[in-house]
Amino acid sequence: MNEALDFAVPLWAWFALGGAIVVMLAIDLFLHRDDHVVSFREAAIWSAIWIAAGLGFGLVLLWWQGGDAAATYYSAYLIEKALSVDNVFIFALIFGYFAVPERYQHRVLFWGVIGALLMRLVFIFVGSGLLQAFFWTAYLFGVFLIYTGWHMAFRHDQPKDPDNNPMVRLMRRFMPVSDGYEGGKFLTRINGKVGATMLLVALVAIESSDLIFAIDSVAAVLAITTNTFIVWASIAMAVLGLRALYFCLAGLLRRFTYLHYGLAFLLAFAGLKLILSETPVGKLPIWLSLSVIIGALAISIIVSLIATRGQDEPPHGDGMHAGGSAAR
Repeated sequence: MNEALDFAVPLWAWFALGGAIVVMLAIDLFLHRDDHVVSFREAAIWSAIWIAAGLGFGLVLLWWQGGDAAATYYSAYLIEKALSVDNVFIFALIFGYFAVPERYQHRVLFWGVIGALLMRLVFIFVGSGLLQAFFWTAYLFGVFLIYTGWHMAFRHDQPKDPDNNPMVRLMRRFMPVSDGYEGGKFLTRINGKVGATMLLVALVAIESSDLIFAIDSVAAVLAITTNTFIVWASIAMAVLGLRALYFCLAGLLRRFTYLHYGLAFLLAFAGLKLILSETPVGKLPIWLSLSVIIGALAISIIVSLIATRGQDEPPHGDGMHAGGSAAR
């Protein structure tokens, strides 16, 4: 099996991690209670805070459990953080398609991140339990990751219509939907009945679209380790910075031309690593995993920036950041 790192995690450590996550979310929500438009400067500051928190937790693990635990955490954190960039593409597409006003985008992403955390928490314990109970699930997860990597590499640019999202269509079928936005409200009354605003439609589209990302990312991190504490910590710390990452990168997405190839390679590598863990080859050393992750990300980002050097970016509020007309 892959690096399990079976150190004892006391209950207080789980509560401390959960409490820290709740406090950080509460602070973020309080500071954005006025639904103001998030500037690039503010997003960059918050991104730095989230990244510092993520890196700092690795130092705590280094002090508490040693170098192997810290290196494993950083490998898992980097994979999840890298895959989060693909979520940003989906956020931009959905916000543009439904013409979500910029001042309400943070509100949607806040609740979207909470949903993402809960989905991943469920998948972590289910996936970890399956890997530990049935050795052959490593082969299934491995093949799934390799296929997902292939799909990302060669079918990444296929257009997706958020209005055809099954959950969005189901909601429209059983719940009246308003024609526009009513401030930051998710619910409203339509002809005397409780109905959804377009803001809730956008939230449902984001949550349901994130489902496949949650499966991908949890499977990829489980290829690094099945230690549920490290898996949850690495994923939570990476996902918490999704909102700030979106507002930082939304206007720069067109420059990451080749990043999806790097992400596809990482998914395929994680799948191969998971399969090899149940063969005579055994688990790959953590230093190799960390080196491959850093190398793949660095190469794909550098090549993308060189290839798109000199490209003009749309001003804040245009292009993918704000989008076009809302779907009705």
